[in-house]
Amino acid sequence: MTNKMQTAQVEEFGQPLVFNELDIPTPGPGQILVKTEACGVCHTDLHARNGDWPLKPALPFTPGHEGIGIVTELGAGVTAVKKGDRVGVPWLYSACGHCEFCLAAQETVCADAEFGGYTRNGGFAEYIIANPNYVAHIPKGLSALDAAPLICAGITTYKGLKETQAKPGQWVVISGIGGLGHLGVQYAKAMGLHVCAVDIDDAKLKHATLLGADAVVNAKHEDAAAAVINATNGGAHGVLITAPSLPAFEQGVAMTRKHGTCVLVGIPPGKFPTPLFDVVANCITIRGSFVGTRSDMAEALAFAADGKVKADIELQPLSAINEVFDRLANGEVPSRVVIDFTATSI
Repeated sequence: MTNKMQTAQVEEFGQPLVFNELDIPTPGPGQILVKTEACGVCHTDLHARNGDWPLKPALPFTPGHEGIGIVTELGAGVTAVKKGDRVGVPWLYSACGHCEFCLAAQETVCADAEFGGYTRNGGFAEYIIANPNYVAHIPKGLSALDAAPLICAGITTYKGLKETQAKPGQWVVISGIGGLGHLGVQYAKAMGLHVCAVDIDDAKLKHATLLGADAVVNAKHEDAAAAVINATNGGAHGVLITAPSLPAFEQGVAMTRKHGTCVLVGIPPGKFPTPLFDVVANCITIRGSFVGTRSDMAEALAFAADGKVKADIELQPLSAINEVFDRLANGEVPSRVVIDFTATSI
């Protein structure tokens, strides 16, 4: 085996990724080495490349937080996984394990959390160093290519739906039927919820209907809030906003039923335009939801292993990552792109 690997790295914010050949890393104590089979591409990777957020990664770094692969080496003291296991290296790369949030199984908001493809090198590489205590355990029968989008887009929408606290038989709105939203529709139906899909693209709304949405609303052609209130007989018990759009956030609150919950997972630039009178008078809860815990991950993957959720994926080689980023930036990726490391050409 060669001791080199191909990577795509950010060397300068806002510039195309640079392809580098680096030494395959050696896992230290408490670490594992994963040979990458697939890595999904997320809009967060684009934010990372551009340095959009206040906490910026140290340059250079390797993006990618939907990496799936086979464990090939174990560092000293590792017992949580074994060689040959298929695992995912997700956004939540690690956490401290002992703060009040970790002890309450809320590790995604740990102050000392590390993030894959951001503060730690991620999956746009042929090998990944990972923390065995925080990897996703991929169920048997679920391929690496199918699993990749689920360890970010899947868990994010699934956790967001849980945070709405909507009960089976109640209505939820999925706002934005793209990479996250098309999975959200499937998770919501699998959870026994009625789904109203909202988007500005008729093709995406048609897709939502094929995935089981009970009602669809085109926010470009009609008053979205009024249409949702009519379709759901009073507003949705839960609203999940995946679209990185401030108008979608404002509409989301207006679509929420009294005593309902509007959950935010998209992160558009700017400040959230909150209609305070409506929130107070209608006793609406607005809640942020940030990916999901290890327990949420196991549940999200179990739905897919049972055949109830499947991401729509487009396969690309690592060499196409800059073109994929351009398409993401222009809204030209309908669902999820997965980098296929099993193909003969990287």
